[in-house]
Amino acid sequence: MTRLTFTTRVLKPVGFLAAAGPGLSLLWRTFGSGDLGADPVKTLQIVTGLSTIVLLLVTLAITPLRRLTGWNELIRLRRMTGVWAFGYALAHALVYFIFDQSLDPGLIWSDTVEHPRIAVGFLAFLLLIPLAATSTDGMIRRLGRRWGLLHRLVYPAAALGILHFLMVQKLDLRVGAGYVAVFAVLMLLRLWSRGRSGVREAPATPR
Repeated sequence: MTRLTFTTRVLKPVGFLAAAGPGLSLLWRTFGSGDLGADPVKTLQIVTGLSTIVLLLVTLAITPLRRLTGWNELIRLRRMTGVWAFGYALAHALVYFIFDQSLDPGLIWSDTVEHPRIAVGFLAFLLLIPLAATSTDGMIRRLGRRWGLLHRLVYPAAALGILHFLMVQKLDLRVGAGYVAVFAVLMLLRLWSRGRSGVREAPATPR
């Protein structure tokens, strides 16, 4: 079995199931067992929010891992993990708008003004929208090199997402500190690998 075959037939399906896991768990807990804890809305927010951050970090890890190992076929996982990250971010936003704020623009505005963490999280979500909208093969062909420039928005989006989580956590920053450390290491690896190769990353997102 070649590395390409292993990546597409084994790693990609396993990665898909792993990414779908939190969402499937929430569906079961919502419609199956009915056990979302004492605060169902908070449970939905926590699971979707953390899933977004983890999948964004996985997406960012693919390129440095590919460069360090020479396993270029790993790039075929990047679009899938990125799209899943946006899916959880969208679910996270919808839970907030619908269940937490009842789709009331006045409540949403006042909450955003009073709590900057909401504005930070919303900005992170807005940055992910054009990335999801241009993730198709057709958009990649249309944008050409501009696609790579646009998709660098994933870095500030991930940073803002982690900052949003830190602001929500307030006093308990232990988990958030771990995400910060992982993000910092990934950025350092990216800078190191780019400096070592002296070659800009090709803006390609394979299937």
